[in-house]
Amino acid sequence: MRKVLGVLLALLLALGVAVASPPAAVATQADRGDAPRTQGIPGEIGTSDDKDLAAWQRLQFGMFIHWGLFSELGGVWKGKPVTKGYSEQIQMWAGISDEEYLEVAERFRPDRFDPAEICSLAKRAGMRYVVITGKHHDGFSMFDTDTTGYDVVDATPYKKDPLKALADECRSQGLKFGFYFSLVDWHQGHDFDGNNNNPIPASMEPVIEGQLRELMTNYGDIAEVWFDMASPTAAQSRKFAGIVRALQPRAAINSRVWNNQGDFRTLGDNEIPAVALDGAWQTPASIYHETWGYRSWQKREDLPGKIKDLVGGLTGVRARGGNYLLNIGPRGDGSVVEFEADVLRGMGDWLDRHPRAVLGASATRFGGQPWGEVTVNDRDLFLHVTRWPASGELKLPGLATSVREVREDGSKGRLDWRRDGDDFLVTLPERPHDEVLPVVKVELGGTLRIIPQHTVALGPDNKAVLEGADIEHGYSYADDGSYYSTKRTTVRHTAHISTGRAGKLSVAVSGEARPEALYRVRVGEHSRFVKGADLTRGAVGPFSVRGGKVTSVTITLAAPEHAGEELGLRLDSLLVAVAPAEKPVARR
Repeated sequence: MRKVLGVLLALLLALGVAVASPPAAVATQADRGDAPRTQGIPGEIGTSDDKDLAAWQRLQFGMFIHWGLFSELGGVWKGKPVTKGYSEQIQMWAGISDEEYLEVAERFRPDRFDPAEICSLAKRAGMRYVVITGKHHDGFSMFDTDTTGYDVVDATPYKKDPLKALADECRSQGLKFGFYFSLVDWHQGHDFDGNNNNPIPASMEPVIEGQLRELMTNYGDIAEVWFDMASPTAAQSRKFAGIVRALQPRAAINSRVWNNQGDFRTLGDNEIPAVALDGAWQTPASIYHETWGYRSWQKREDLPGKIKDLVGGLTGVRARGGNYLLNIGPRGDGSVVEFEADVLRGMGDWLDRHPRAVLGASATRFGGQPWGEVTVNDRDLFLHVTRWPASGELKLPGLATSVREVREDGSKGRLDWRRDGDDFLVTLPERPHDEVLPVVKVELGGTLRIIPQHTVALGPDNKAVLEGADIEHGYSYADDGSYYSTKRTTVRHTAHISTGRAGKLSVAVSGEARPEALYRVRVGEHSRFVKGADLTRGAVGPFSVRGGKVTSVTITLAAPEHAGEELGLRLDSLLVAVAPAEKPVARR
């Protein structure tokens, strides 16, 4: 490693950068008062550059609905609760034959299915879109289809298309609408597989393609298509996604179309990532983790605790930049379970008390804090206190924007606050004003800027070696065609430096990169493109940088095949040095 560092230091010297020993610590700013002396980086995490995907991200909070023939059974078969697996998959877990399952369809009469009530409930909860099961693994279509008679119109006494009514009502009430669509189809020939990892034979493709065309054609504008499970080939994934894009070009497609063909990444059930993810993503959440479809014998208790838990889930996902899709499971007759409706109304009440703290707010680069989460809405910063600190004080490291006032959101009294170097501290009252999830509102004096926790300040010699904890990593996910092949990927490396004066910055990378990959090295707003073979054997630059501010040095792939493509760069260290800016030549 010493030999490598010596070579890279020589390269920096060749670019005209004076090099000496690196500084050992980040400069603090304890003497700056409330006017930060160092300008931080933008603290808000924005949406996608793709306007259609950005419009989907701005929906933020939606209602998921798992409803089908399985709802009629309610998790019970032949008088006994089926305790294994999710209740929407009861046909598999109870070993129900096609003939027996068809008998369930013959008594399916969802006369209490009320689209107006469902949409009103979604809006009451603060939700902005609705996604419902068009077809689950049982293969029973809950919409009118010409591909099979195994559907709600042809095989039940109901004889109507409930999803058409729901789509129309969503538009009437100003909600966006989408479909869940299972790629597993037991009726069309898939075997029961506890992992739902079935390959898709060519014989099933015409039905899938036909049903997708119907769903994308007959129900108006579609905001989201939520594929699920199976193990399609790359060609099948491209074909299915292509049908959606041809007929509904503004619809967002989830990653479970597989083979990295989706527009956003679907995380695991009820998953809140430990760190913010790069790119668009969504967490599917359930009121009860045991099931998504209706379960008649499900324990429904501790309403306040359930509201508190789900408000925390919504806040955690939104503070990290994801969309939150929360499920209800109506009964077979179409009615909404009262407990679930009460949970959604309770969440809506909390959102009404904090109208700008989550909906319409954005994620921030602060990340999760020991005491909770942080969001921002214009010049209001919101501190969501999920764990009320025993010390009575909140510490937010790295706030680089001036503060006008602090109060508990929804309360008139102001809170005391102070600064300690780069830390912003708020003195809390003895008891929170909101018992569900208290929120502290910080009114800023300007646009949110932050000094990242591991910012390295260049010393008098204007250089640094950054490694280990100095490097921030951006994460996403990729898959090889199925749920169980999904893995977390590293898609970005970023370092933050603070420079005392303007100059010309050069950076040298120590590590190993994909030789033929094209990388983008970005310093502030300026970029250079370098092949992997050259990235780790030559200094990149120079870049112009300003003094008195934090500058980010970021390495990504220049043109990734998909948002989750692995960066393929083992980064051992970054050598950063700044040469003084040239002084203008004096003229007589």
